[in-house]
Amino acid sequence: DGNQNSDKKGNKTMRDSIIMTKYQGFGNDYLVLDANKNQLQLQGKKIALLCQRGFGLGADGVLYGPVEINGKMGMRIFNSDGSEAAISGNGVCIFAKYLMDNEYVKEKKFAIETLSGTIEVECLNARATEFRVNMGKASFLSKEIPVTGEIREVIDEPFTFKGKEYKATCLTVGNPHCILFMDQVTPEKVKELGPYVENAEEFPEKVNLQICRQIDKGNLDIEIWERGSGYTKASGTGSCAAAIAAYKKGLMENRINVNQPGGMIQIDIKDDGTIFMTGTVGYIADVSVAESFFS
Repeated sequence: DGNQNSDKKGNKTMRDSIIMTKYQGFGNDYLVLDANKNQLQLQGKKIALLCQRGFGLGADGVLYGPVEINGKMGMRIFNSDGSEAAISGNGVCIFAKYLMDNEYVKEKKFAIETLSGTIEVECLNARATEFRVNMGKASFLSKEIPVTGEIREVIDEPFTFKGKEYKATCLTVGNPHCILFMDQVTPEKVKELGPYVENAEEFPEKVNLQICRQIDKGNLDIEIWERGSGYTKASGTGSCAAAIAAYKKGLMENRINVNQPGGMIQIDIKDDGTIFMTGTVGYIADVSVAESFFS
């Protein structure tokens, strides 16, 4: 297949295939679809098909870019079910690496536009595998998350999920999160609660769920159910949300190691509430997908 494609390098479109690059951050895997190298009408069904493990390439989502957002270089983020997401922490790190690997950017510090705003990124090593991302500030305000009911900060509030009462802290870091603190966190528990909480009527735009256990003042264990993707081994925004919720509740100091099945993400919280996330990214493969796959 490689030779077939090399004959056509001059063409902007490769008639016989769509070229994508696969990366992972803590086992959270994304396909990067370069807007400059492919002509493909992005549709939810096609994305869902690509991301389906066993039938497609398998991924937690697709990053589409570089595209222009508000006149600047940005990316669009799609979940594995084909729905569009405003922000993804691991997605930003992965796309940052893609931009460096493909020489779209040559500086160590640069910005990526997303639907949730401008995200500042800094590459921390020569191999471009470690990134520090300014994720901005969280809001606990119900109307901004959104959570139904009167306008208030949603902190340690009782919610009934599947007939049982839980104390939940809800917030947005560009996407909505519901955080539950428990004595024990397991994949089974988050898989049992996740589909219910994601679609609960209190969350009109659905919600990501993190169940958390505090280890000590600087360490947190979490399991994640991601809106539009389901169970996932890691989440950058999920780690940020869990850390800032624990910090807001007075459980944590301002540097927090968030341990998730895919690995540990370090979160730093500044005095003004700005959240910085440090994550690593690995390149997996360049993939050539037959155009007939989509027909």
